[in-house]
Amino acid sequence: MTRKEYNIIVTDFSSRLFGYALKYLKNTEDANDIVQDVFEKLWKNRKKVEVEKAKAWLFTCAHNGMLNMIKKNSRISYRENNTSEPNENCHTASFEMKELIDKSLGLLPPLQKSILLLRDLEGYNYKEIGEILNLSEAQVKVYLFRARNKIKKQLKDLTLII
Repeated sequence: MTRKEYNIIVTDFSSRLFGYALKYLKNTEDANDIVQDVFEKLWKNRKKVEVEKAKAWLFTCAHNGMLNMIKKNSRISYRENNTSEPNENCHTASFEMKELIDKSLGLLPPLQKSILLLRDLEGYNYKEIGEILNLSEAQVKVYLFRARNKIKKQLKDLTLII
C-alpha cells in the first residue's frame, strides 16, 4: 500500500469508522482513540494489508480494539453519559424511543451488538460483516436475528413499564 492509497483509505473510512466506534462506545474520546489506533496500525501494517481488503481490516481492528478497551476498563456494557439530569418537560417521544433503543443495545452481548451496528447503522452486507468479524454469513444472520429479537423483546418490555 502506497502513501497515496493510505491517505485515500483514511479519507474514505475515517468518518464511518468513527461513527461505528461512537455508537458502540458512547464516548467521543474513546471513539477517537480507537480510530487513531486503527489508522496507526494500518500504517504500520501497510505492506501486509491489501488495498481491496482494507475496509474489512479496519473494521475488524476497530472491533477488536473496542473489545480490548472495554475489558481493560472493566466495563461490561458501554458507558452512558449521566452527567446531568434531563428535564422531564424536554422529553419528546422520539427522544424517549432513542433512549430506550440505546439502553436495549447496551444489554446485547458485544458480538451481537457489533453485528447489529455494522448491518443497520453502517449498512454492510452479511458477507462483509462475516469478513470483518471472522464469521460465516450464516452465523452473521443468526446473530443478527437473535440481536433484533432481543431488542424487540426489551423494547416491548420497557414500553409496557412507561
